Amino acid sequence: MKVTVEKNEKVASMIFGSIYPHYLNRLEKNGRTKEELNQVIKWFTGFDEDTLESLIDEKVTFRTFFQKAKINPNAHLIKGVVCGYRIEEIEDEFELYKQCRRMEKLIDELAKGRKMEKILRKEKK
Repeated sequence: MKVTVEKNEKVASMIFGSIYPHYLNRLEKNGRTKEELNQVIKWFTGFDEDTLESLIDEKVTFRTFFQKAKINPNAHLIKGVVCGYRIEEIEDEFELYKQCRRMEKLIDELAKGRKMEKILRKEKK
């Protein structure tokens, strides 16, 4: 599927804090924890737990969330399909949408029981 300007804008204006409970609920149903969710988000964005809580309390949009993030240098290793979109085929002009899908891919892998050391990607030496 192709990302459109409208789709990108819709995601950009969504409130991160309104989606976070859905991530958490999905993970807890699959036996994972809030700590694991926050660990994955911290690896991807650089946000510690306090910063994450702050962003949720401030009701920031995904646009602001990703503008403030320090995306992990190994984020390019996150590949695959999420919600019908192949991450590596999302155009550069839709960087925010790509980041959102990358984070969802990590959360998806966590929910499916993948080991943390596999989720938190490292460059192969």
